[in-house]
Amino acid sequence: MHLRLISWFFIILNFMEYIGSQNASRGRRQRRMHPNVSQGCQGGCATCSDYNGCLSCKPKLFFVLERIGMKQIGVCLSSCPSGYYGTRYPDINKCTKCKADCDTCFNKNFCTKCKSGFYLHLGKCLDNCPEGLEANNHTMECVSIVHCETSEWSPWSACTKKGKTCGFKRGTETRVREIIQHPSAKGNLCPPTSEARKCTVQRKKCPKGERGRKGRERKRKKPNKEESKDAIPDNKGLEPSRETPEQRENKQQQKKRKVQDKQQKSVSISTVH
Repeated sequence: MHLRLISWFFIILNFMEYIGSQNASRGRRQRRMHPNVSQGCQGGCATCSDYNGCLSCKPKLFFVLERIGMKQIGVCLSSCPSGYYGTRYPDINKCTKCKADCDTCFNKNFCTKCKSGFYLHLGKCLDNCPEGLEANNHTMECVSIVHCETSEWSPWSACTKKGKTCGFKRGTETRVREIIQHPSAKGNLCPPTSEARKCTVQRKKCPKGERGRKGRERKRKKPNKEESKDAIPDNKGLEPSRETPEQRENKQQQKKRKVQDKQQKSVSISTVH
């Protein structure tokens, strides 16, 4: 009977020690976790806190801290926001802030877009572009300097003078070329795209109908001979006006008087001598 009591005593003692060890391990696990940790989180969080937001994220999501006032809140996103780059680790995927002069970046050493006032070159943000490059204010990048390029000269044109190709001996001929590449801000400017030079040809008469500009103007200003003739009234074809017998008789008397007056004058001149 005494031995049986001792055995029961040891059984009860061992059971109490087991219960105590389980309670101790549970307490240690609870101390390692945040006092307000919740397993029923939303927004992609694997674990979260009422005060700090997300503490860990579900697989493939990135963990990032967002500052709200004086505290930071953890959030889980499918991609990192502008100004951050993502890094994947076995236990967590997190977003890290880019350098101060970077607007967006691929990693901590390679910027893909610079903030205002900086120019991107080979993944770095610079105040001024290196020698041999120039700043593109549209893309905010350092780019190569582009010089002007032109095509070959065209053949010389026919010799002309005042728009005509005939009726002269000395005229002018021209040739042109096109711009195929406009220069950048620091590039070499484009040369002239047209040239002219004096030319001499054998004088030839212009065929009828080919007139220069001045000839056409003279034609508009001066009427031709046929027009001037048409402007003058022609009385040759008109019938003479019909005279009455009295009018004819008066004319004959007038003619007689004129003849008599001439004869008298000639007589008086001879008697004087």
